[in-house]
Amino acid sequence: MHYHDRDFWGEENQKYRQPHYRLEKCARLVNQLAGPRDCDLLDIGCGPATLMQLLRPNIHYHGIDIALPQPRPYLLEIDIVQNPIQFHDMKFDIVVAQGLFEYLGTHQDQTLTEISLLLMPNGRFVTSYVNFAHRSRSVYSVYNNVQPLDRFRKSLQRRFIIERYFPTSHNWDHDEPSRRLVKLVNKYFNLNVPYITPKLAVEYFFVCRLRS
Repeated sequence: MHYHDRDFWGEENQKYRQPHYRLEKCARLVNQLAGPRDCDLLDIGCGPATLMQLLRPNIHYHGIDIALPQPRPYLLEIDIVQNPIQFHDMKFDIVVAQGLFEYLGTHQDQTLTEISLLLMPNGRFVTSYVNFAHRSRSVYSVYNNVQPLDRFRKSLQRRFIIERYFPTSHNWDHDEPSRRLVKLVNKYFNLNVPYITPKLAVEYFFVCRLRS
């Protein structure tokens, strides 16, 4: 099982300095979950912390990544494959891990356990996972955790209750939409359509809470 190091991710993270489609949709979801209340959020695998730009001021942002572009008091540089996930012993109202689990290989279950320990009792965990059953499946060469969606979902359910899950987008090709109209339609469409979604969902968002 190959895991990429800090040098690889330092270069890869440069691609995500500007908000992209999935990040924008994730931010909209997080803003809805938080509402007007003050809350603490942890972004695991935050890259250049671009998500922070899209969140409301009442959401206090914290991020963890293996390769940070520059130090900030609200960011920690940690290799979560080699070290437990933590942020100064804090617990969080919202934890986000998008575009992460496809790279975690055999560490998926351990990471989910660690995330469950970071979440406040009434907190929410938002994560994403690629739909590898897409009609024109495309697998990024550096993924080391490619599995059916049901297997990922069952792993989530051992630690969390999945309140809802829905596609990041529906697209004929296996990548997030780039055309303006297609992006606009998908931005507000959060439903699973029988027969269509399993074949056209690019990725899925999961909104979870802790098991009691």
